[in-house]
Amino acid sequence: MATPSDCRCTDTHEWVRATQDGVTMGITQHAADALTDITFVGLKPVGTKLNAGDSIGEVESVKTTSDIYSVVAGTITEVNQSAVKDPSLLNSDPYGSGWLVKIASSDTTIVQRLMDAAVYDAKNH
Repeated sequence: MATPSDCRCTDTHEWVRATQDGVTMGITQHAADALTDITFVGLKPVGTKLNAGDSIGEVESVKTTSDIYSVVAGTITEVNQSAVKDPSLLNSDPYGSGWLVKIASSDTTIVQRLMDAAVYDAKNH
C-alpha cells in the first residue's frame, strides 16, 4: 500500500498529517507489516503534554514492542480508542481507522521537514 500523499513520514516509521490546530499521527504500513500481527496499543491519555521526541505510547506485536514518538510539541487532544480496543486496525488500515493520536500544537513547521510520501515509499520498498 502506498503512503497517502497528504502524509509526511519519519525515519522511525510514524506518519503525520498536519491539521489546522496540530497533527494526527499513526504508524506507516511499512511499520505495521514489519511488526506483523499487532496485539496491543497503549497510548498516553488525552491532556498529556509532549515535547517533540516524547513517546506517545507503544505498540506490541507477536514479534516486539515499539515506542511511538511525537514529532511535535503539544498536547494530546484525542486518542483513537477504536485502535486501542482493536489493535488489528493498525495492520488493516494504518492511514485511516488505525490512526493513533491527535496533538494540538502551535508549531507544526517541523512536519514540512519530514519525508513526503513518495520519498518515504521509495526509501522503504
